[in-house]
Amino acid sequence: MKLNERSLAFYATCDSPADNAGFLYKRGERHTAYHRRWFVLKGNMLFYFEERESREPVGVIVLEGCTVELCDSAEEFTFAIRFGGAKSRTYVLAAESQAAMESWVKSLSRASFDYLRLVVRELEKQLEEMRWGPAGGCGGFRQSPGSWKPKPSGPERSPERLPALPAVLPKENGCAVWNNVPGVDRLPDASGCGRHDGEGNPRPPPLPPRRWASSSEAGSAGAAAAESPSIFCRLHERYGQEVARLRQDWLDRRRGPQ
Repeated sequence: MKLNERSLAFYATCDSPADNAGFLYKRGERHTAYHRRWFVLKGNMLFYFEERESREPVGVIVLEGCTVELCDSAEEFTFAIRFGGAKSRTYVLAAESQAAMESWVKSLSRASFDYLRLVVRELEKQLEEMRWGPAGGCGGFRQSPGSWKPKPSGPERSPERLPALPAVLPKENGCAVWNNVPGVDRLPDASGCGRHDGEGNPRPPPLPPRRWASSSEAGSAGAAAAESPSIFCRLHERYGQEVARLRQDWLDRRRGPQ
């Protein structure tokens, strides 16, 4: 991968927010002495400067294909960035405190695109489980998104398989009764989940239980029925008199003074 020095320097010093920043002690590649450097983590790139006010970074570490782990060293709070391969360099760094070391190890471990790819896959898996999880109802099933197909709007069965209905359905209490269709005798489904019979035909909805009126309700209904004619007669007589009076006034105005 080719990196442009000017672009890297601009990216390292621009105003974009950093994932982590602070002083770390970096061990030299040839000499084992530690040098205090200012580190800035942006994305999967770890920049380090000689001073905090430096305008250009001294170097950059691309955090891909590496592991971040603690290591034993004479210095305290040390950790290493190791790359795969026999000739790959290992960067040994030391923090100023235990909290700073833990913060840097956590940030550096989550900086690579490989880690982000794993996070995205896990989130997609959780979303798929939430979207295509076990369905409620009768014996819920789990269906993958690839096997899902839209249901056709029209009926798929031939009309010859549908039961023939009579011209006039028998009625009970003024409502058509499906269970009384001649030639169709079906037992209600005890599970309450079946919507089709053995041949795949749709089953009619069950009838609601018949409700019998209690003696108190029957008495109140009878009293209301007995009172309704008298109330109607009184209202009819009152409004009839008012209409007759208005009509007489209109006739008198039409005839004029005599």
